[in-house]
Amino acid sequence: MNPAGPSHRPAGAGLPDAAYLATMAGLDLVGPATLRRLASLGDPAATWELIRTGRVPESVCAARAVAPRSQVERWRRQSETVDPESAWIRLRHLGIGVVALGGDGYPRMLLDDPDPPAVLFTLGDPAVLDQPCVAVVGTRKSTGYGRGVAHDLGRELAAVGVCVVSGLALGIDAAAHAGACEGGAPPAAVVGAGLDRPCPGANLALARRVAALGLVCSEVPPGTRAQPWRFPVRNRVVASLASVVVVVESARTGGSMSTVDHAVARDRTVLAVPGPVGNPASEGCNALIAEGAGVCTGVGDVLAALGLSGLVRATPEDRRETPGGDAATVLDALCWRPESVEFLARETRLDLRAVVRGLDWLERHGWVRRTGGFVQRAAAPPGGPPWSP
Repeated sequence: MNPAGPSHRPAGAGLPDAAYLATMAGLDLVGPATLRRLASLGDPAATWELIRTGRVPESVCAARAVAPRSQVERWRRQSETVDPESAWIRLRHLGIGVVALGGDGYPRMLLDDPDPPAVLFTLGDPAVLDQPCVAVVGTRKSTGYGRGVAHDLGRELAAVGVCVVSGLALGIDAAAHAGACEGGAPPAAVVGAGLDRPCPGANLALARRVAALGLVCSEVPPGTRAQPWRFPVRNRVVASLASVVVVVESARTGGSMSTVDHAVARDRTVLAVPGPVGNPASEGCNALIAEGAGVCTGVGDVLAALGLSGLVRATPEDRRETPGGDAATVLDALCWRPESVEFLARETRLDLRAVVRGLDWLERHGWVRRTGGFVQRAAAPPGGPPWSP
């Protein structure tokens, strides 16, 4: 160990508190609860000095299999190769901001949370969360119906100034975010991995668009890979940021139900979109309604739950011709993200010629658009179909 190395810079050498907290967030075995305990020790620069010298109180260590003293020593060794100043410079280089609990820019909805993130890493503007927020969540294994509902909710909520919050997952989350990006008000996403490691990779373009228009945030530092346990933890942040949580499609168990549990614990309003009986993608929603959750049949129900009924705007009539046959089958399988023709053939079990014919019809009638070798849904234009009669 080199005494003149960067880990031996004096504490408080011009760095903000968030720089030290962000560095602590990247230490081994530091989850949200452990980071809050470290933050509660006082001045973050002084706490980093405790870590560096192996003098952290064992009471702050995670309640896991590793013995507290071993964990403290593990942090001490790790601090020899971790430099808060270099880590802070790297965050600046990546364009990633950090807001600390109680500091400037920290979301007000999280301040009174029973389990608030000690830090949030951000791409975009945290101030978008000062607007009324609604979480639109659901299964990754969504149907075309569910994705269409989520997209419309996202677009119509954003059109009246509501910030749509979700988790950037495949399926319902992505559809809601895509719709919100078309609606006006900036959207917000909470992800379970580092902001330099988008998950899933298929939504990278969407993540960039959400960040450019609004906010993508995470409570874990860059370089952190997605792990299964991080998603239920992430879901508590989604639930806490929103005044209303809307479940569009969900099985009886899974991530959406985790978000519902967190929402109920925080006294948030939960709405569910009813779905066909016997459809596995709607079992969770129908069960929630049976148990007393509010019914969501459109944006009006969500705005009523927010106390903003007066903001409801008339939805323009969709004048596109309704697809039938193979075209309808293809449209039902198509997500609100680019897909290949081969993917659609696998999903629909149609032969390639039938898929191509269906796509040709859908494109002529304004239901899809093609980009390169990929195709995706197209939203209904406000003035009617995008072609000349």
